Amino acid sequence: MPNSNSPSDVLFLLLGAIMILAMHAGFAFLELGTVRKKNQVNALVKILTDFAVSAIAYFFVGYSVAYGVNFLGDASHIAQHNGYELVKFFFLLTFAAAIPAIVSGGIAERAKFHPQSAATFLLVGLVYPFFEGMAWNNHYGVQDWLSHSFGQPFHDFAGSVVVHAVGGWIGLAAVLNLGARRGRYSKEGRISAHPPSSIPFLALGAWILIVGWFGFNVMSAQRLNGISGLVAINSLMAMVGGTLSAMWAGKNDPGFIHNGPLAGLVAVCAGSDIMHPLGALLVGLVAGGMFVWLFTQTQNRWKIDDVLGVWPLHGICGAWGGIAAGIFGQSALGGLGGVSLLSQLLGTLGGIAIGFGGGYLVYALLRKTVGIRLDEEEEFNGADLTIHQITATPDRETNW
Repeated sequence: MPNSNSPSDVLFLLLGAIMILAMHAGFAFLELGTVRKKNQVNALVKILTDFAVSAIAYFFVGYSVAYGVNFLGDASHIAQHNGYELVKFFFLLTFAAAIPAIVSGGIAERAKFHPQSAATFLLVGLVYPFFEGMAWNNHYGVQDWLSHSFGQPFHDFAGSVVVHAVGGWIGLAAVLNLGARRGRYSKEGRISAHPPSSIPFLALGAWILIVGWFGFNVMSAQRLNGISGLVAINSLMAMVGGTLSAMWAGKNDPGFIHNGPLAGLVAVCAGSDIMHPLGALLVGLVAGGMFVWLFTQTQNRWKIDDVLGVWPLHGICGAWGGIAAGIFGQSALGGLGGVSLLSQLLGTLGGIAIGFGGGYLVYALLRKTVGIRLDEEEEFNGADLTIHQITATPDRETNW
């Protein structure tokens, strides 16, 4: 993306960054409503703290890894073109910070606080921008090779793979290193149900994410003259498709119904600029049903204690989105064309490999050095009292 000297482009991108920044409140409330009451405060604090750590990691390390740009020069230099490059950093930071926000939901209720901050720094500073640079800045010539071999580069307009699949597969690696919550699965094979603590807060989080997602997708154009109503309508169609299929597959379960639109939006990010709206609707329908089925399989059959289902929601639906862009983006299916299914497959597999491999390395290293989960008593008492010394609804006591 070339520098722009248009103040309207700067404002456009700034508004997008603010909308996606607001999505992090959605991540926080979605997690708060899903976890048990003794872990609600921790859910809120993690999301905000992880965003702050992400900003430091991305400013000093990650953005340079991905784009070869830093902001350590004098202000007169970095503020050129109305500060467009600075606002572009802010915009892309909100994407990068989604990685630990995604992971947070998978490792909820039993993860140590500061080791997770260390993981966030490594993930946002190194693992995520390594693949981001390959996909969005042509590092290592990968995109050139795909274009030469299959006719088109890997296409991911708004991050189905770059952000969501990578984050979801990192989340799976973290969950596997952390292990299940104590008491979740018995030796006899029984499963202890942990229902959401607050459906209203879960729904609030989902709605905040849904609204912000239109900034996430539409404003990925990164300049005003690149804006496309097609992206907005495709996002809408995928969102409603995900909602309806999750409602049907989830048998009216409110948790599934409010995660369904997120599944559809995750999946449509990659091809939202090239699909026909009917293709986007199908992508969303598949994603919503896929999330419900895989969440149930993951929790009940495979005994993987992914609390918010971040691997099926982001990891699998994001991968589906990367591949779906190569299917429904084809002109033969009403899309705009300019996309290769083989490039989409290889790019998606690359994101999965880097996300899962890099994430597993980070969490295995921290597990063996400083430890990453609370002990049995701390987990029983809850992360709120153990880490923050306060609950979500503390009782007021007199001092006499």
